[in-house]
Amino acid sequence: MKVIRFDRFGEPADVLRIEEREAPEPKRGEVLIRMIASPINPSDLLVVRGRYGVLPQLPSTPGFEGVGFVEEAGPGLYGRFLKGRRVAVINQAGGNWAERVTIPAIRAIPVSDDLPDEQVASFFVNPCTVLAMIRHVLKVPKGAWVLQTAAGSSLGKMVIKLGRHDGFRTINVVRRTSAFDEIKELGGDVVISSADAPIAEQVARITGGSMVRYALDPVGGDTGTGVFDSLAADARMLVYGTLSGEPIRVDSRKMIAGKRVLEGFWLGYWMQSRSKIRSLGLFREVTKLIRAGVLSTPPGPRFPFEAVHAAAKASEATGKAGKVLLTF
Repeated sequence: MKVIRFDRFGEPADVLRIEEREAPEPKRGEVLIRMIASPINPSDLLVVRGRYGVLPQLPSTPGFEGVGFVEEAGPGLYGRFLKGRRVAVINQAGGNWAERVTIPAIRAIPVSDDLPDEQVASFFVNPCTVLAMIRHVLKVPKGAWVLQTAAGSSLGKMVIKLGRHDGFRTINVVRRTSAFDEIKELGGDVVISSADAPIAEQVARITGGSMVRYALDPVGGDTGTGVFDSLAADARMLVYGTLSGEPIRVDSRKMIAGKRVLEGFWLGYWMQSRSKIRSLGLFREVTKLIRAGVLSTPPGPRFPFEAVHAAAKASEATGKAGKVLLTF
């Protein structure tokens, strides 16, 4: 089989290459999946560049999620049940940018026939992260403000659509004022630019000085610091990325004077704390909201996996139309 590999960290165009390898054999409790497609997520390219929170041993293959058919199953009842079925391929260690992969059978999620391949391929990282953070960790009530940065990202847009569905309001931080109209049309209640004025000053004007109780930040640095400064005394802020590569500066007096909570969120770790039954419940929630168009992923260009360099470049293009897919 063919597989995309890298043996050193660096820019995708410099380090990613196509190799021929023997197809893996599924062990007990595992399934062998013939891949159909896998998206290029920011987290995938952070791994390639050596900037992700947890890095693989090298050489390695990227790809945390995707869609494929279960071809073979190792010993175990659940794997045999999945044989021949189309599944969302959740590969927490990475490795989905290959023609065939093996994963634990419990991480192969059977999906309904009515969901198109591009939605199943992007079933896990963004939709599950949004739903977990909003409904299960923060438990955002109707009418509340949620402050989020990187609002123009695929995940940020899902937060906006979930807000319209669940009844909470969003303050959306972007860098480019050219993104204002798109976010407003999508349903964002307020859009602000971090370049116009300090985020906390803008949030104070919007909320009448009461600030916000719920916040999401994947950026860090000055942007994340501005979000922390926008928190009400009893607020909670989730950090789920480090796009800037810079730390958030926290005024400890604001943590002491109130109950402000700043914590990290990593979907893989959070899922490990959930039982199989509770995880299946989350996947049912996601499926329902994808069907409703709330957590659906706008499809972008498709690239054959041999064109991975061009695909990686397209996935980071400013104003890209949708999620870039590698097809196998």
